Parts: sequence; structure tokens; C-alpha cells
Amino acid sequence: MRKRMKWGLLGAVGLTTSLFTFASTYLYKTAVGISKKEFVAEYSMEDIYPDDPWEKEKRWYQTVEKDILVQRATDGLLLSGLFIPAKTASKKVAIIAHGYSGSNRDMAPWAKLYYDLGFNLLLPDARGHGESEGDYIGFGWHEREDYVLWIQQMIEKFGADTEVILYGLSMGGATVMNVSGEILPSNVKAIVEDCGYSSVSKEMAHQLKTMYKLPQYPFIPLTSFITKIKAGYWFGEANPEKQVQKSRTPILFIHGSNDQFVPTHMAYDVYEAASCPKELYIVPEAGHAYGYITNKEEYRKRIKGFLSKYLSKID
Repeated sequence: MRKRMKWGLLGAVGLTTSLFTFASTYLYKTAVGISKKEFVAEYSMEDIYPDDPWEKEKRWYQTVEKDILVQRATDGLLLSGLFIPAKTASKKVAIIAHGYSGSNRDMAPWAKLYYDLGFNLLLPDARGHGESEGDYIGFGWHEREDYVLWIQQMIEKFGADTEVILYGLSMGGATVMNVSGEILPSNVKAIVEDCGYSSVSKEMAHQLKTMYKLPQYPFIPLTSFITKIKAGYWFGEANPEKQVQKSRTPILFIHGSNDQFVPTHMAYDVYEAASCPKELYIVPEAGHAYGYITNKEEYRKRIKGFLSKYLSKID
């Protein structure tokens, strides 16, 4: 009797472990691996705005002069980016980071915003996205090192007096916050992040609960372990909240007050954690990545006012 109970208990433990491992492997494939994304659906303006609100910006993006630039990452991946020269000669550069499962093609509205402020533009495709190599999504963690290289390339291109700013949306927001904690050249004058998450673990746990009604434990730790094996990082490492604590670069934090995808409280978390000069702009009623479209005039005003404090001249 005891022997049967022992084997039954072992069998139950083995089955449970197998189920947890299967579920965590599935979570890795759908959230971190490069595939059709079901775990996370990025913002889609067409769902709310049937008449494309970005028609003018998209038309501009299609016709403006662009060059392809490449950058070899420290781990050997070949990264791709689009460079758009400023409308008049300038040594100001805005490096713009796109969101999860997107590419630089999604960033036309924000690219046009910085173009109109007189910046040269660099729009990298994150590793595993667009034209860049890679078979996993780094959630802005490995990308932070890629952006340090892109920054250096821009300084080499425009000279020692180059002024660089970083802008990121969603995962791109987390990316530029992660960059903020690195040792950066003094050329990097300011950072603007919009609706980035405070940590990968917290965001993944939020999505797991929202979409599948599942708890954080043991799925997030197991998926993190698989990610470490396959992609080389733990979820716990990818923590913008910790990175901004080390930042000396001024940061403007933007978030929608009605963001259900990256909960609005995360904006307060990273803002409070930051030890650098900082500002916080919570866009009333805006959902995830809808801060700009919700109030274009105020969004531009906030960004221009913030950048004017730290750069030599803003158009």
C-alpha cells in the first residue's frame, strides 16, 4: 500500500513538473522566441481609429530620403537601421526605438515629430526584428548594449560635438531606460520613454494573469530559466527600474492613464526610482502607446519643452 502511494506520488510530481515545463516552454516560444506572436498583441491604431490618423506621417516616411546603416553587435549579430538626415544641416541625432514584435517602419509618427524638431534620425531594428539578425527578443536588455554601439556610430558620423537623444515606445521605452543605466558619452543629452515597463518579470506576470489567468509562480521563473539557456539572460536582469537608478541622463517618462497593457503604475515606479533629472507626463485617458494620438499638441509641447532644457537648440 505504501509502495503504491509512493509511486503514485512520484508519478503525480513527475506529471506536474512535465506540465509546468511544457507550459513554460510554450511561454518562451510565444513571448521570447521569434514566431507569430500570440502572447502579446502590440498596439493597433486601426482598432480605435478606422480613419488612419497617421496618414500624413506615413506618406512622409515613405518618401523622405533614407539610408540603410548596419552595426555589428558584440555577440556578432548584424543589426540594421534606417538613417534619415535632418531637413537642414544639424548635429542633433534622435535614436528611436520601436516596440515589441514591430520594426522601424512602425515609428513614422514619432520619427516625423523629431524630424520637425530639427533632428537627424536613426531608427534601428531591434535584434530579432525587421531586418536585424537574431532568433529571440531581448525585451530591451541585450538591446541596451546595441544602442551604445549605435550611439558611438552617430558620434563618429557627426563628430565630437554631436548631441544625441534617445526615444523609445513600449518595449523601446524599456530599451532606452535600460540604456540610461550604462556608461554613456556626454553627447547623450536626454532620454524620452513612452509606456515602457518597469521590469520584464512584472510585465510577463501581468500578461500571464490577464490572458491566461495563471499565477506568476512557477511559470515566470521556469520561463526565465529557459530564456537564460536559449537567449542568454534572466528576466530578473532586464529591469529598467534598476537601470534608471544609475542614470545620470535626464529622462522624460510618458504613460497613458488608461494603459491596460503596461499598467500605468509602472510609470510611477520607474519615475520614483530614477535619480537623474526627470519629468513625468501622464496622458489623461490614453491607452497603451496612444499618448501621442490622444493629444498631439500637448505631447509635442511636453517633449520640446523637456529637450530644450538640455540641448543647444530645438527648432
